[in-house]
Amino acid sequence: MKLWGGRFREPLDPFIEGFTSALRFDKRLLPYDIQADIAHAKALSAAGVISEELANKIVKALEEIKEEVEAGRREIKGNEAEDIHTLVENWLEEKIGEEAGFLRSYRSRNEQIACDLRLYLKEEVKKIEEAINSLQATLLSLAEKHKGWKLTGYTHLQHSQPVSLSHHLLAYFWMFQRDKERFRDGLKRIDISPEGAGAIAGVELDPGLKANLLGFSRSFENSIDAVSDRDFLIEFLSHCAICCIHLSRLAEEIVLWSTQEFYFLTLSDTVCTGSSMMPHKKNPDPAELIRGKTGRIIGSLVSLFIILKALPLSYNFDMQENQPALFDAIDNLKDCLIAMNKILQNLSFNKERMEKSIEDYLLAVELADYLIRKGIPFRRAHRIVGELLLYAMEKGKKLKELEIKEMREFSPAFDEDVYEHLSLSSFFRRRNFPGGTGEKAIELQIKRAKEVLSQYG
Repeated sequence: MKLWGGRFREPLDPFIEGFTSALRFDKRLLPYDIQADIAHAKALSAAGVISEELANKIVKALEEIKEEVEAGRREIKGNEAEDIHTLVENWLEEKIGEEAGFLRSYRSRNEQIACDLRLYLKEEVKKIEEAINSLQATLLSLAEKHKGWKLTGYTHLQHSQPVSLSHHLLAYFWMFQRDKERFRDGLKRIDISPEGAGAIAGVELDPGLKANLLGFSRSFENSIDAVSDRDFLIEFLSHCAICCIHLSRLAEEIVLWSTQEFYFLTLSDTVCTGSSMMPHKKNPDPAELIRGKTGRIIGSLVSLFIILKALPLSYNFDMQENQPALFDAIDNLKDCLIAMNKILQNLSFNKERMEKSIEDYLLAVELADYLIRKGIPFRRAHRIVGELLLYAMEKGKKLKELEIKEMREFSPAFDEDVYEHLSLSSFFRRRNFPGGTGEKAIELQIKRAKEVLSQYG
């Protein structure tokens, strides 16, 4: 039975009924809808609208419905109601009869769906945080395990300067830490109860009481805003998109590093697939799929922007299309986080190949810094080193193989102490400042990462 229809003479067209139904996707909101229904029954009793006896009867029946669904004794069918709110009230009527209709008092589905979504997101944020935590723990473990390993760092995908593998891995740790902080900060705007807003103008029930019953930190300030606001969804989806962008960047490096050209890492068979045609192939498909799903999650965010663009106040049925995009993004983000964690737990790094990639030309910046300390302005030092580097390349020599007399042809500032700046050990030793790639700096960074991770455990 529908929650409306008294002023209609004709039944709804079957196609339109299916077209407008939300049950096929909002059925996942069942526990939150029941939670809100229970709070509403208690609020009606507190306001004297229904007796405490009837409120208890409604609450008991709702709890039975929830338990029956969880135990598999009651199944949600995609065409038996137009939305989750109607379904729950229909089931309640099966349980207690016509008195179930009192639950509709002082209420609108406009506030119900806003409430259900907020309750749902509060739980999903916790699950996403846990998944990010687990991924960070894996990155931190890899960083600890590979302390002292060196490789070429890249800018523009060209050799730039040497870095430590731990430093590179920890860069992603801090990206995911900010993602986690964004999700947690967004909770402040999710954790607002819309209950009591009614359809648009509010109802004669205490919003604060319902907020407390549902565990919200506060209640709405404006009833129109309460039922029409979906910016908390846009903000949440933007956090999902940013997080997946970070996953995608890491996935891209895994794809590159596992190629024969790089061969910086090898992926376990458990996280790769093969080719239907080429027997020799071992493809990093899960990492590639993470890249692909990132576009899908960004698409969900864009979808919400477009749906909400220029909607007049207050509630409009366009908003029903928010839910499929939201649910799809959440499901895919959680899957991507789990998949990336499994990929990282099932790879091995190639130390010899990484260290072999480091050329002494990567220490060119050290020469420029050396000249600065000799009193030469950086712009001129940059040019001197560039010309010296070109000379060394043409001669087929490494920088440390050049003689002082050769260097002095480019600047008289070069002296014997220049060779102290042309070794990897000295390069890393000079980068033990906070946030640097030196070994002592990495130790401090790992310690700090552990402290940060424990705060979210």
